[in-house]
Amino acid sequence: MSRNLKPKAKIVRRFRSNIFENEKYSRILDKKPAPPGPKKKRRPNVSEYGKQLGEKQKIRYSYGLSERQFRNTFKKAKQLKGVTDGNMITLLESRLDNVVYRLGMASTRSQARQLVNHNHIRVNGKKMDIPSYTVCENDVITVRDRNKSKKLVQDYIAENAGKTIPEWLEFSKVDGTGKILRKPQREDVVLPGDIQLVVEFYSK
Repeated sequence: MSRNLKPKAKIVRRFRSNIFENEKYSRILDKKPAPPGPKKKRRPNVSEYGKQLGEKQKIRYSYGLSERQFRNTFKKAKQLKGVTDGNMITLLESRLDNVVYRLGMASTRSQARQLVNHNHIRVNGKKMDIPSYTVCENDVITVRDRNKSKKLVQDYIAENAGKTIPEWLEFSKVDGTGKILRKPQREDVVLPGDIQLVVEFYSK
């Protein structure tokens, strides 16, 4: 996928929201609450399109997806049975890199993506180095049986000791094993943006 090379500090200041769920960006917002760039006397009125675009960018940046990946997620969600916005949340949360992040095996989604890319993660005992892989109910997420992999992930787990594991996941910190109990639902996730406005943006 295409990498987002924009400084994350500027992104959170632009949206005035810690969309990356990282404590260091909360501290940055406390110190520099204003958006980057020249100071403006007043904020211009934002059109409906601008609002939809902003909400879409918040969620897309948060999950670390390219525009093509995010749009394809919407298209797939639209084809599934049920409500499109709920389907989209389920697809985003079911990505392997996001699951590794939610389990506390990584401090950020980009860190989780790197763990998957570098072959540190196993799904049901099998090699899986595709961050966009969609996990299913009862899938088991483990760490590669190598000392280097185990040491790396255990260090990350220790860093995230106070992190709350979502109810749709189960995790053992002892052996670093996670399990998908059920599909994630809309009510399980607090998104940095309004997913309904994202659906409206792509539905035009």
